[in-house]
Amino acid sequence: MTLDYYLTPVSPFTYFGHDRLRAICARHGAAIRLRIVDLGKVFPATGGLALKDRHPARQAYRLQELTRWRDFLGLPLNLHPKHFPVPALAASTTILAVLERHGTEAALDVAGDCLRAVWVEDRDVSAEGTLHDILSARGWDAAALLAHAASAQIAATLEAHTQEAIARGVFGSPFYVVSDQLFWGQDRLDFVDRLLAR
Repeated sequence: MTLDYYLTPVSPFTYFGHDRLRAICARHGAAIRLRIVDLGKVFPATGGLALKDRHPARQAYRLQELTRWRDFLGLPLNLHPKHFPVPALAASTTILAVLERHGTEAALDVAGDCLRAVWVEDRDVSAEGTLHDILSARGWDAAALLAHAASAQIAATLEAHTQEAIARGVFGSPFYVVSDQLFWGQDRLDFVDRLLAR
C-alpha cells in the first residue's frame, strides 16, 4: 500500500507523529509518498486560520494538547521555541530538493531534522545557515542542494503539492491519506496502523 503524507516542516504535531508514522509504514511494508504543503495557501482555501489569528481560547487549548502529547509520548518539546513561528518556505523547498536528488527516505530524514530543529533544538529553519548545517550533517553537498531548493522547478513542485492537497481535502499538518481514507493529525495514527494492517 501507499500512504500519502502531507506536512509542513514547522508543525509540532507533525513532529510528534513523524517517526511513529515511519515505523508504522515500515512494519506494514507501506510506501510513503511525501508531499510538502504551504499551509499559508491551504488554510484560506479550506477555512483554517494561522495560529496568530486563532481565538485565544484555541491558542491556550493548543498549548494544553502539546503538553499532554509531549508527556504521553515522552518526547522532548519546547512549548515556546525561540524560532517559531517562522516562514516554512526555505525548509519546505530544501526537503523537496533532497526528495528529488536523494529520494523519499532521505527527504523524510531531513524533514525530521527540521522538525527537531524547531521544537527541540531552538534553531531557525528559515535561516540558510541552519539548513546548510542540517544537510552537511547528512554528508551531502549542502550548497548544491540549497541552490536547487531555490530553483523555479522546486517552487513549482511545492505549488503542485499544495494544490493537490487542497483538491484532496487536506486542511492541516500532518495529514495522511490511504486510498480514499483521510486522517488529520498524529493522534489518528492508531487508525492508520489498523488500516495498513488489513
